[in-house]
Amino acid sequence: MRRFTLLLALLACAQTAQAQSFPDHAIQVINPYAAGSTTDLLTRGLASGMQTRLGQPMVVVNRDGAAGGVGTAVAARAAPDGYNLLFAPAVVLSVLPLIRPDLTYRPESFVPVCQVFENTMVLVVRQESPFRSLADLVAAARARPGAVTYGHQGVASVPHLAAVAFLQAAGLEAQDVPYRGEPSVVVEVLAGRVDFAALVAGSMHNQPLRALAVFAPTRHHLLPDAPTAREQGFDLSPASFGGLYAPAGTPAPVLARLAEACAGAAADPAYAEVARRGYQPLNYHLGPQAFAARLSAEYAEKARLIPTIRLDR
Repeated sequence: MRRFTLLLALLACAQTAQAQSFPDHAIQVINPYAAGSTTDLLTRGLASGMQTRLGQPMVVVNRDGAAGGVGTAVAARAAPDGYNLLFAPAVVLSVLPLIRPDLTYRPESFVPVCQVFENTMVLVVRQESPFRSLADLVAAARARPGAVTYGHQGVASVPHLAAVAFLQAAGLEAQDVPYRGEPSVVVEVLAGRVDFAALVAGSMHNQPLRALAVFAPTRHHLLPDAPTAREQGFDLSPASFGGLYAPAGTPAPVLARLAEACAGAAADPAYAEVARRGYQPLNYHLGPQAFAARLSAEYAEKARLIPTIRLDR
């Protein structure tokens, strides 16, 4: 028993020493989506603020594919030492493991460090589109069942789920066209190769797109002229939130150091400006405990919701 107690004491001392010297070299942050996406811009904005506080480079690496599953799996396999982190929406943990049994990670593969974003979903068309409202879209889809097309950033991504939920609520059939990231979706909808798209609101920044509907309880403060889906008869408000995670097993003192740096970076004017350009709400930061509680509720909700949604459209 004394030997076991001594072992625990030595382990605690080792972790304390590790935390005191952390970090002593560059930290890698994996973003499981394409470069140029809203998530990518937020990742880089946060990394910039954190590295000034940690005194070491924060290197962002894009590992996109499988709606975020590829990069998340890479991060899950990384050493739990604080030098390999994940920046992603909750969907990669709450949805993908439910629909992809072949994935090598589960929600418990990570511990939350901080929440620093909450993305509103929108349905958009190009400016030249004849669709001016959800009513126009519904009429066209009913006139040509299965012929109307829409783009999204990947099967079971939150934009895809938002579009599926809308189509089910409206009793419509439409053909979905998945892409590897939102920049590609924007290109396709602007080119007229898909009729509409489900996007994160931030992807509308500086783009000639028109929002048919915002999926939120109230209008977005940066899209005041865009009506909510609720205003148009569909009480839907799916959102995507997320932030920074570390592999399970990362020492608590290291997590505390990361959370402190994250909180400071999230409050920086520079990150606030990136968040504004990403169409974030005014309050987007949560500490590790509050973030963990929200994730727990998200896991339970998606475990109930996913079996009721057809994902083969």
